[in-house]
Amino acid sequence: MNFLTKKHLSRRHLLRGAGVALALPLLESMLPAAARAAPASPRSRLACIYIAHGAVMKHWTPATVGSGFEFPATLKSLEPFRDRVNVVSDLTLPFAYGTDASAGANHARSSAVWLNCVEPGTGPSPTSFDQVAAKFIGQDTPLPSLELSLDDSSSISYRTPTTPLPMEHNPQIVFERLFGDGSTAQERAARMDLKRSLLDAVTADVPRLQRALPAQDKHRLERYLEDVREIERRLQVAASSPTGNLKIPGKPTGIPNSFTQHSKLMFDLLTLAWQAEITRVSTFMVAREIGNRVYDESGINEPFHNLSHHSEVPANIARLATLNAFHMQTTLAYFLKKLQDTPDGDGSLLDHSLVMYGSGMSNSNQHDHDPLPIVLAGGAAGRLQGGRHIRAGKDVPLSNLLVSMLEKLGIAEHAFGDSRGPLTL
Repeated sequence: MNFLTKKHLSRRHLLRGAGVALALPLLESMLPAAARAAPASPRSRLACIYIAHGAVMKHWTPATVGSGFEFPATLKSLEPFRDRVNVVSDLTLPFAYGTDASAGANHARSSAVWLNCVEPGTGPSPTSFDQVAAKFIGQDTPLPSLELSLDDSSSISYRTPTTPLPMEHNPQIVFERLFGDGSTAQERAARMDLKRSLLDAVTADVPRLQRALPAQDKHRLERYLEDVREIERRLQVAASSPTGNLKIPGKPTGIPNSFTQHSKLMFDLLTLAWQAEITRVSTFMVAREIGNRVYDESGINEPFHNLSHHSEVPANIARLATLNAFHMQTTLAYFLKKLQDTPDGDGSLLDHSLVMYGSGMSNSNQHDHDPLPIVLAGGAAGRLQGGRHIRAGKDVPLSNLLVSMLEKLGIAEHAFGDSRGPLTL
């Protein structure tokens, strides 16, 4: 292996064994020898994370504009990442109102229009925002995009005007999609007979690679492999737990019963996928519209959709705000911490990502679609300043923000959906 002299380690180098192949994170040795003295050119990753039923906006919206704002109760868990967080207020999703005012239609449009920004029912939905991005920054990765959820939900991602991309909520399936479980039936059967994990299968290839790596790359590789091993362990625990062995229809093996553990596992998998550049683009549905899951770990024992129709009763609003804060802490705050702690080139994945978290609904009791709750996080590889509360102004569509996000990803698209131009970020 002469890749540390005149040759360099291929960015697509894989650890192989027993019919599996494991992608590697970005290592210094993957840079051409002449370029190793200079910082690697980082590539941004994109995630659009959707939460149903809007938010209690008075507990979401900062009281002051610009920098130095105080994080309100719902966003409090994001305070450690202030320098990489922007709260974007006043945006609207006009086509989510539609002509059918029924509850079901209003909720369905909230998620369907969020990344499309066109009027439903007037023709096929266009390619969604995430897929526009994937066309430019996802074509040289094994998976152009990755669609995840924590519920069995409909999709917010459209690859073509008539092709919605299914959202996967089973971490076992996601793990095997990212890292494989053997390329043939015989190889998969052999692995099962040996009861070998993914890392066990590539054990022989690891020492050979490590011997040729510099100390910094060895440390980064070891940490990455430890993360893969920990996810495997947690998947095995989830599959072998007493509750997991019950014959419950529709509950695939590998999905933890705990929402918090399920959420952490899925965001850990997404972080690994970004770290190894298996994909750079993802959509993620935290909860589906009209979903009535009870999040008992939050201390709120009411079904989500029912609680979202709070009838303007202060006690009900307070409980919904508590649930909003729980979702924020267990999803976005956890994800940002993982990204912050994961090295990538000369920075972290948080430095080199663009993450939008929000909903297509505002006050769910009224089925309002403005002002939307939106948080924009990450450094976009040096293109996005953080630590601000940005007010968009009256009647500014969400699509204006999406156009600006494309710019931050280095994509020259000047219009999207009902946009009237980029939002100044």
